[in-house]
Amino acid sequence: MDIQNKIVVVLGAGESGVGAAILAKIKGAEVFVSDFGTVKDVFMEELNRYQLEWEQGQHSMERILEAGLVIKSPGIPEKTPVMKAIREKGIKVISEIEFAGYFTTAKKVCITGSNGKTTTTMLIHHMLKKAGLNVGLAGNVGYSFAKQVALENNEIYVLELSSFQLDDMEDFKAEIAILTNITPDHLDRYEYNMQLYVNSKFRILNNQTESDYFIYNADDPIIRSEMEKRSIPAKKLPFSLTRVFEEGAYVANKQLIINFNNQFTMSIHDLALKGKHNTQNSLASGLTGRILDIRKEIVRESLSDFVNVEHRLEFVARVHGIEFINDSKATNVNSTWFALESMEQPTVWIVGGVDKGNNYSELLNLVREKVKAIICLGKDNQKIIDTFSGYVETIVEAGSAMEAVAYGYRLAKKEETVLLSPACASFDLFENYEDRGNQFKEAVRSL
Repeated sequence: MDIQNKIVVVLGAGESGVGAAILAKIKGAEVFVSDFGTVKDVFMEELNRYQLEWEQGQHSMERILEAGLVIKSPGIPEKTPVMKAIREKGIKVISEIEFAGYFTTAKKVCITGSNGKTTTTMLIHHMLKKAGLNVGLAGNVGYSFAKQVALENNEIYVLELSSFQLDDMEDFKAEIAILTNITPDHLDRYEYNMQLYVNSKFRILNNQTESDYFIYNADDPIIRSEMEKRSIPAKKLPFSLTRVFEEGAYVANKQLIINFNNQFTMSIHDLALKGKHNTQNSLASGLTGRILDIRKEIVRESLSDFVNVEHRLEFVARVHGIEFINDSKATNVNSTWFALESMEQPTVWIVGGVDKGNNYSELLNLVREKVKAIICLGKDNQKIIDTFSGYVETIVEAGSAMEAVAYGYRLAKKEETVLLSPACASFDLFENYEDRGNQFKEAVRSL
């Protein structure tokens, strides 16, 4: 893509926007960055360091509509006035990921799914680093893909891609595409139409050819039925906890087995990450390692010494025999299902926040089996209270992380667990899920 002297407007001055602006500037474009909110100090400094023109707290429509190309942050919905005006004028709009893809010849391993994508992304990145490759981590995690393309010389990128990022892609191609699972999430952004969300996830296969790879969860009924409707040119490699494949990855007799590029096996007891969903993440990561011809010892070591991401089933502390676990990253019902499923002791569950059209009844069996009390941490908790009263004796409401932790400490006994796994977004009481998780951890440490 030649953008020499072209006017490029970047909407959103966060990690991805600033990265895209830097790459556009280095490639000779005339760049203008516009953020309707407030720009964080760290990004202000970067914008100024690269002498980029920017604004905050407004969108100067005249300037924006002069653009030959708009790069938009994945968080900006199509229904905002600025997007409507841009679309009306017919200006090309792409994502930071799509934009960066034009300027790199590096291989791209791309991971999407409703759950498990961050863990799988981090695990693969850990493996490739261990193997001594120049590898970048980007997308929803790590640093901006565009910024890394502008300033570094990586031979491979591991990218976690959300459905919003995939929606803004046209020419981008993943050499290795991974689909961890599909469950209802973000349906508010997809007109409450599950098929639109599924289509969005399957965009990870866009532009793939016979020389590329598609790693998918063969235990997921939605993925399986969708694959029957599509012709997929890439080499298909399934993974499963219950089925055996001549080519693919599976679990049999407590062994993780990868049948690709010579057979690889290891005991599931040696995996760093526990729980069925994490075994699936390990299967997908191991397959990726073998596609890329990573030595078996490195694959084995990586799968056994990986430390999971913050705010994802993160052990915080044990206070008077009560275990506190931070799973603030669980922003949908399915993530929380996995968290509750992996609990082995009676659990006091902290749940709530901004509901994305959640159906909590999916959790009823697990709640009945594992949860002794519920603490609602949100501004509007009625739906949670209505769903679970009758199944759980004690349901209380808390207005802050500190109050929720105090309740948890009071309601749990020795050898029990207090689990923060909200199943909701965090924007009612917190800045984001990290802020929620950090406040929880701080409250636990002050007990």
